Amino acid sequence: MLHDPGTYPGGVPFEVLADLRRDRGIVRVAEPALPGWPSGPGYWLVLRYEDIREVLSDPRTFSSAVGGTQIRDPATPEDLRYVQQMMLNMDPPEHTRLRRLLAKSFTPRAVRELESQIAGHCRGIVDRMLAGPPEVDFAKDVAADLPLLALADILGVPSEDRWLMFDWANRVIGWQDPDYAVSAFFDHDQGSAMAREALRSRPVPDAAGHMPDPRSREGMADLYAYAHLLGEAKRRSPGDDVMSILMSAIDDDPEPGGPSRVSLEEFENLFWLFAVAGNETLRNGIPGGMIGVLADPAAQEALRADPERIPAAVEEMLRWWTPVMTFRRTATVDTEIAGESIRAGEKVVVSFTSGNRDETVYPDPDTFDINRYARTPRAKAHLAFGHGPHFCLGANLARIQMTALFTEVLTRTTWLEPAGDPTFLRSNFQRGVKTLPVRWSA
Repeated sequence: MLHDPGTYPGGVPFEVLADLRRDRGIVRVAEPALPGWPSGPGYWLVLRYEDIREVLSDPRTFSSAVGGTQIRDPATPEDLRYVQQMMLNMDPPEHTRLRRLLAKSFTPRAVRELESQIAGHCRGIVDRMLAGPPEVDFAKDVAADLPLLALADILGVPSEDRWLMFDWANRVIGWQDPDYAVSAFFDHDQGSAMAREALRSRPVPDAAGHMPDPRSREGMADLYAYAHLLGEAKRRSPGDDVMSILMSAIDDDPEPGGPSRVSLEEFENLFWLFAVAGNETLRNGIPGGMIGVLADPAAQEALRADPERIPAAVEEMLRWWTPVMTFRRTATVDTEIAGESIRAGEKVVVSFTSGNRDETVYPDPDTFDINRYARTPRAKAHLAFGHGPHFCLGANLARIQMTALFTEVLTRTTWLEPAGDPTFLRSNFQRGVKTLPVRWSA
């Protein structure tokens, strides 16, 4: 049940997770064959907040690189080598070097400029919403567009190409969902010449309608073609965007014998990370937070009356919704978690969904409480952005975007209510919101 992606369009089985968390803390999950997913050896699912933090804090014992960070094993040794080139699937010192260079690229000036651009994007998105019918698909027309616009600014991508990133993220994150696996929302006629050139490399479905594995370079050939063209352009004519800064950055403390600058191949993989991972948490965290607000009229009224409360409410939205449900590590030595013996080579999967509802950490954890973090400023940080060396580098920008958008939406409307039932992604990895019909009054 927990492993089957078909479980999640009907909702996360929170009661099952709670029972297992209280009784055992860690459980062995079978990995039977599923459509497009061969059978595997199974994995350990870690359910308690503190155990999750311990796993994520110890990359020597629990590696991101040995088998990657997705539950499913890469299909071939070549596919494993491919995913190991991404920062998400690296361990120190390789991960440390790239993260240091990337962090240096978010200069104070660049972040100030991004904050200004985010505020403008939020105004524009809500302008378009209010100029249209009084019902909107909040998931696609509001929530999805903000991270795409912000990513276009960060990456220095023409704004007309941003829906390419929507398609790429759908194909990678939504590969278990037939609605997303062959995603093609991007309008070729509206894109840049660079986009049209890259799309010549887009893979096509086979006779059964299946796309190549998106965790292989061949499965995302159009993304890599675009990233290569973009990286070359930034080397020739750098701008003020974060990716241009990254391409010119020099590591002041490189590993002995290691490169001090980002190679074009590394840039391509970092582009993948931003275009996919940098999109999905926010794209689903925003509508997830809105689902909480719509279900609690008193919370909606309180936030509209006092927007200063929105930043703390955003933390609760992220905890309560938890867009990324799981991440994998692989044990490098025999060890123990919650009294269970873990053998070297076994998969260890942390459940952020469970950890963020751990009743020993969060009183009344299933309740959406916008005052939780305001009432207890020293409340333990949620796990929506991970923990340890791989803590999300874009966490603060994500918070800025969510705060700005909810402030704009709530202060420019007088009421919001559901206009239909939401639909959810078929995935055991991402708690995705595919549609969220909302009716507004202003």
